[in-house]
Amino acid sequence: MSVAATRRLTTAQALVRFLAAQYTERDGARHRLIAGTWGIFGHGNVAGLGQALVEYREAMPYHQGRNEQAMVHAAVGHARQLNRLSAQAVTTSIGPGATNLVTGAALATVNRLPVLLLPGDYFASHAADPLLQQLEHPVEADVSVNDALRPVSRYFDRITRPEALLASALKAMRVLTDPAETGAVTLALPQDVQAEAYDWPEEFFADRIWRVRRPAPDPAELAEAVQAIRSAARPLIVAGGGVHHSEAEGALRTLVDATGIPVASTQAGKGALRHDHPADLGGIGHTGTAVSDELARTADLVIGVGTRYSDFTTASGTLFQHPDVRFLNLNITAFDAHKLAAGTLVCDARAGLTALAEALPGHRVDAAYETEYRAGKARWEETVEAVFRADDGAVPTQTQVLGALDAVVGDEDVVINAAGSLPGDLHKLWRARSPRQYHLEYGYSCMGYEIPAALGVQQAAPGTPVWALVGDGTYLMNPTEIVTAVQENLPVKLVLVQNHGYASIGGLSESVGAERFGTDYRHRVADGSFTGAPLPVDLAANAASLGMDVLRAKTVRELREALTTARAATRPTCVYVETAPARTALPAEAWWDVPVAEVSGREAATGARKAYERAVADRRHHL
Repeated sequence: MSVAATRRLTTAQALVRFLAAQYTERDGARHRLIAGTWGIFGHGNVAGLGQALVEYREAMPYHQGRNEQAMVHAAVGHARQLNRLSAQAVTTSIGPGATNLVTGAALATVNRLPVLLLPGDYFASHAADPLLQQLEHPVEADVSVNDALRPVSRYFDRITRPEALLASALKAMRVLTDPAETGAVTLALPQDVQAEAYDWPEEFFADRIWRVRRPAPDPAELAEAVQAIRSAARPLIVAGGGVHHSEAEGALRTLVDATGIPVASTQAGKGALRHDHPADLGGIGHTGTAVSDELARTADLVIGVGTRYSDFTTASGTLFQHPDVRFLNLNITAFDAHKLAAGTLVCDARAGLTALAEALPGHRVDAAYETEYRAGKARWEETVEAVFRADDGAVPTQTQVLGALDAVVGDEDVVINAAGSLPGDLHKLWRARSPRQYHLEYGYSCMGYEIPAALGVQQAAPGTPVWALVGDGTYLMNPTEIVTAVQENLPVKLVLVQNHGYASIGGLSESVGAERFGTDYRHRVADGSFTGAPLPVDLAANAASLGMDVLRAKTVRELREALTTARAATRPTCVYVETAPARTALPAEAWWDVPVAEVSGREAATGARKAYERAVADRRHHL
């Protein structure tokens, strides 16, 4: 009997070699599954994974980060840009390095995006106990800070013996590559186990292909879906991020061209149709367009494609008001497909949309319905033109900043944002020219996502102009990866909008009776409020100090010129603009439930409560 070949490596070395041999394949196209590893080294991973990454630096690219949360954001941006077919790993030390991963892991899992987390952990042998940064639990000796990653991970394991990696590594790859399961995956790595040697089977290091499936719809479900569409007078498609992940934009367009069914999009789904397609109505929900929300209120069939129906999309259960409204959800995840008591098509988005188009020959919505929504789209375009319009010599408003950027970008550019007041303006106003252009992280709406995500997108799409749009509040949360962009010579473009505080939450605060308290970046005055002069911070100087080229723009004309220069730049470049103080955001076209104080001695809160009670009365439970 022949003896199986083995290779003696440390656990960390074996893991790096294994990861370098993993691939995905969909539609005949192959991608490297783990394209690189982000890392910050400390005593919990430097002698294990750190040494292994040096040993195999030609097989596994390494990227040096500055903040652990930011490294996860960069990996998530990379995975989203590549439609979840390629991911990156992130390694940290034990202690604060590991706990800094939690926010990024939650963001990845909420958004159904793959990232592999490799934090260091305590000694499995407990030989050094407690070691530096170890959390001691008085009755559970196997608990570490990495257990905080369990609820935000789709798969979690602590590798307490080298041979345990053999099974766990394969399970981790399965979750990363399964479109219905994917999210953050955590393999916690005790320090002593990382450095421990083992005789690994050679077959563990063989190239392995993980085929990303396109499950077809069940015939019975498909028949019911076709019947629902044929019987609907006012159908509306809600396109979510699953359209992009499945690369189903062409299949959606084919269905829409044949049937005339209009399309509204979530933040993740925007760009599923090009903005100038006659059936594209723009964003839906609290931050949606007037035409989308008007049609949503009267739709008798809502066809959700790849959406998880967040409260922003449904206007907290108040948007879909037709007395007989029904839902049909096409989603690869049964958990999401069954929301709102919907009829279901549990399948791949492209496969399901293609099957629907083939099963609906000759079917088309009534001509009057098409005329109605096209007229609404035209009216909304006039609104967009009006808020984008600006005098060359004027100090721009935030919406005019977007108008200037709209005039500069090309179809291939990627525009990234996540939190603050910009997502609302972008969802309403941005004219998405291609499937990958509009990159909004709004599942977790995490301040500080944009700059590191831009790095991940730039790595995934070299040569593509990548823009990170941030306000001053978001910038102050997480500017650290500017240094990484400079080090790696990633020519990301940062548009830094200075509006002296949390503009979005300030507006929300005013609407719910909290009187904008604590939302402006201003000096504190005698009564304890922050209503004094703006803080004398110079964020442009800060960006320059971190290595960026900085262009300051004071007028609309200077802004357009700076954006044009930045787009052509080959180095990381920041366009800094202070916006006009006038509040110019368009009003919300649908409600969002933020509970208001039921009792208060202040008039602002009591008035807000009355408005809240009127709005919440429209909530429906779709059963």
